[in-house]
Amino acid sequence: MFIKNAVSSLVWRARGKMDASVFYALGIALVAVGIIIIVTAIILASMRDAGKEKVKGKVKGAGVIMIGPIPIIFGTDKKSVKAVLALALALTITLVIAMAIYYWLLR
Repeated sequence: MFIKNAVSSLVWRARGKMDASVFYALGIALVAVGIIIIVTAIILASMRDAGKEKVKGKVKGAGVIMIGPIPIIFGTDKKSVKAVLALALALTITLVIAMAIYYWLLR
């Protein structure tokens, strides 16, 4: 039923009529694909470590919380924080440019 509605929406769109159900179908499909990827990654990670002997290791990591165009960066070591800082900076610049273009087009 879901696929039938998505296909019929695509046909209507091809005829020049825009229908919001295309975007709903695309959103649901992307969420489903994301869930499948996460479940597959968890299964593969657990199978990879199942037969190996446990080795003590050091965990390193960093993260970023974006509140609008402002990044809040945290991490456990300098190398991880620098990598996340570069990604957050690129994302911030992209977001500011997108907001400027959006404003410029809709004035």
